[in-house]
Amino acid sequence: MPPEPQSAPPIPHVEFKAAVLLALTLALIAGFLGYVMYARGVFESKQRLVLIADDSEGAKVGMDMTFSGFPIGRVQRIELAEDGKARILIDVPQKDARWLRTSTVFTMERGLVGDVRIRAYTGVLDDPPLPDGATRPVLRGDASAEIPRLVATTRALLENLERMTGASSSLSESLANVQTFTERMKGRYGALAGVLGSEDNAKKVITAIDRTNALLASVGEVSQKLDRILAKTDERVFGATGVMDETQQTIAQLNVLLRDARESLKKVDAVLAEAQAIGANTRAATVDLAALRAEVEASLRKVAHLVDEINRKWPFARDTELKLP
Repeated sequence: MPPEPQSAPPIPHVEFKAAVLLALTLALIAGFLGYVMYARGVFESKQRLVLIADDSEGAKVGMDMTFSGFPIGRVQRIELAEDGKARILIDVPQKDARWLRTSTVFTMERGLVGDVRIRAYTGVLDDPPLPDGATRPVLRGDASAEIPRLVATTRALLENLERMTGASSSLSESLANVQTFTERMKGRYGALAGVLGSEDNAKKVITAIDRTNALLASVGEVSQKLDRILAKTDERVFGATGVMDETQQTIAQLNVLLRDARESLKKVDAVLAEAQAIGANTRAATVDLAALRAEVEASLRKVAHLVDEINRKWPFARDTELKLP
């Protein structure tokens, strides 16, 4: 008969140990919940922001509001206002509220893929901070709403492209003209025929150019002849025995004659000065003689007048008539 197994010895204070283990487990759970709540910002001081939207489609409680890609707030409640608009209540921690200013713009965007995103844009960080409980409108941007307009624009673009590439379109006519131009360029005169429209016109232009070249050659020959004539003329006029040399000699002789004439004129001037002085003296003497003559004549007239008066008075009167027998 096998021996009976012996029972394990009892653990001392097992109830106390179980109670301690249970307490540690509860403390661990409480600590974990407290850490999670702290990490989620439950114990942080917050300020309330109210966004007004035409509708709250796509918005939900718990979604984040981002600034430059970083979450700075969370939607706490969505409610319907008295005027029929949606009120989105967002809690923003105080440490992140410094990014919100009175000029901040709020948008609610919906992309083609993904959920709605609420974003804040602050252009001037020096503006006054946004107060607690501020109410701001939110701008909606729905990319899916642009799809019908995009489809309509694409349809119009395709229709325009179809009209442009049609057989009777301006583009087809332009391509036909380009093809005609390239065909003309394959001819004898190349691009010139293509530009002028035909080979005859190109031939006329080439003929005119040849004539112009011949005319320019003739002008060159004439210019050379003219240069030779000018060289001979220069030698004839300005050479050692040229006209200019003889002219210079003649001018030198003329200068000598003019110098002699100038000396003669100086002598004449002296003679005239002396004659002028003699004439002045003669004129003065003539004036004195005239005055003296006038005085003598006046005295004679007085004497004659006095004699006449004496002859008229008696007893001095005499008969001076002679009587003949």
